[in-house]
Amino acid sequence: MIKSILKSSTALVMAAGIALASSAAFAENPMVGGAPMFEDKNIVENAVNSKDHTTLVAAVKAAGLVDTLASSGPFTVFAPVNAGFAALPEGTVETLLEPENKDMLVKVLTAHVAAGNWSGADIMKNAMDNGGTWAFKTVSGDTLTAQVQNDQLYIIDENMNASKVTIADVKQSNGVIHVVSSVLVPK
Repeated sequence: MIKSILKSSTALVMAAGIALASSAAFAENPMVGGAPMFEDKNIVENAVNSKDHTTLVAAVKAAGLVDTLASSGPFTVFAPVNAGFAALPEGTVETLLEPENKDMLVKVLTAHVAAGNWSGADIMKNAMDNGGTWAFKTVSGDTLTAQVQNDQLYIIDENMNASKVTIADVKQSNGVIHVVSSVLVPK
C-alpha cells in the first residue's frame, strides 16, 4: 500500500513538474498598454494596440518609419510611454509632428532604436560586465548608455536623462521592445 501511494505521489509530482515546465516554455509576452503583445507580429502591428503608446505610434507615422519598423530587422526598441512625451517641454511634441520638422522627428525616434535583438538580460549583462554601464549606438548614430541600479535597468540619453525600463522583453517577430518611462533625447 505504501509503495502504491509513493508511486502515485511520484507520478503526480512528475506530472506537475512537466506541466510547470511546459507553461514556462510557453510563457506569454507581457501585456502593454492593456493589450496583448504577440511574438508573431512585428513592432508596428503590436504598438498600435497599446493605449500607452499612442503618441509614439503617431510620431512613427508622421516620420514615415512604419515600413522600416515593420521590416525584418531585427530591432531593439526603447518605446517611451505617452506620459514620457507629455513630460517634454510644452509644445515639443506638436512641433516635432509638423511636416517641416520631419528630419528632427526621425532623428529623435531612431535614437530609440538599436540594430539587433537584445533582451533585458543581455543589456544588463553588458552593463555589469563593464562596471555597471554600457554605451551603445542607435540607428540614428547617437549613443545611449544602459545602467543597472538596484537590479533595475535604466537607459540614459546623451543629455544624461535616465529613462527607467518599466517593461522589458516584449518579443516581436522582428525584434524586441523595452517600454521606457521617458523620451530619450539626442543632442
